[in-house]
Amino acid sequence: MTLNEIKAPIDAHLKTFENRFRKSMQSSVPLLDKITGYIVKRKGKQIRPLFVFFSAGLFGDISERTYRAASLIELLHTATLIHDDVVDDSNERRGFFSLNALWKNKISVLVGDYLLSRGLLLSLDNDDFDLLRIVTQSVKEMSEGELMQIEKARSLDIEEDIYFEIIRKKTASLIASCMACGAASSGASAEEIKNMASIGETAGIAFQIKDDILDFDLGASKGKPSGVDIKEQKMTLPLIYLINNSSYSERRKIINTVKNYNRDEQKVAELIQMVHEKGGIAYATKHMETYCNKAINMLSAMPDLPARQSLRQLIEFSVNRDQ
Repeated sequence: MTLNEIKAPIDAHLKTFENRFRKSMQSSVPLLDKITGYIVKRKGKQIRPLFVFFSAGLFGDISERTYRAASLIELLHTATLIHDDVVDDSNERRGFFSLNALWKNKISVLVGDYLLSRGLLLSLDNDDFDLLRIVTQSVKEMSEGELMQIEKARSLDIEEDIYFEIIRKKTASLIASCMACGAASSGASAEEIKNMASIGETAGIAFQIKDDILDFDLGASKGKPSGVDIKEQKMTLPLIYLINNSSYSERRKIINTVKNYNRDEQKVAELIQMVHEKGGIAYATKHMETYCNKAINMLSAMPDLPARQSLRQLIEFSVNRDQ
């Protein structure tokens, strides 16, 4: 199914959410309003709000708390993306100029701080302490995951178990918080919220492996150039597989390319070709499908409602997308 078809059952809720989200960023400072307006215009696929709304629909009605949960997650996640672009010195995000490319680092960091504070206040003003606890725990894990990845990029020494711990923290924890917050917003029990978080974490791992695979895609049209993870010295699953299944001399050559020639387009292209030829993509795809199927099996224990089918479709879409 296309994403628009998956969204269809909650289109009205998404439109309401977009208005609430826009209002949640409003400020009396003209520069801030100009920048937040730019952020809204270049929004992504809205996968995170979809996880929130469908998870809420499993245990009750979509409520004002559900809108606030989705807004909280988007505010805090957008703040982390802005800060990430500054840290990575990235000039592009989803095919658009990043904030730091247009307004420089100082303003970008301050805007990220502003969005973070708006998210916190949104929850505090409405006594949504349970939602705030779930999301702030996720932001903590995301920060830890990013720092682990930076640390490992220095030595390029990473085993699969460390890789999975990094993506669990960096990406999967956010999907987990989406599903936990959605469930919590509509009155789910503590056990149900915990189970939804586990499903979200499992689906989130599959989602990140798909991202890693797309970075080696030789033909897909994406919002970032192929091989960007190599250029940023990120050790992803296809590359880890290649290193673990190469001779000593080949490993030295691969690590030397990632460490010293990651901006050399020809050498990066050769490395991408090696990943394909040695089976790195097939290996990563197998792991992605395993996590996807596990998440769907866990989801089957949830109430048999239309929202469950929508969640299944959304999880399947996340691993079948081409960008």
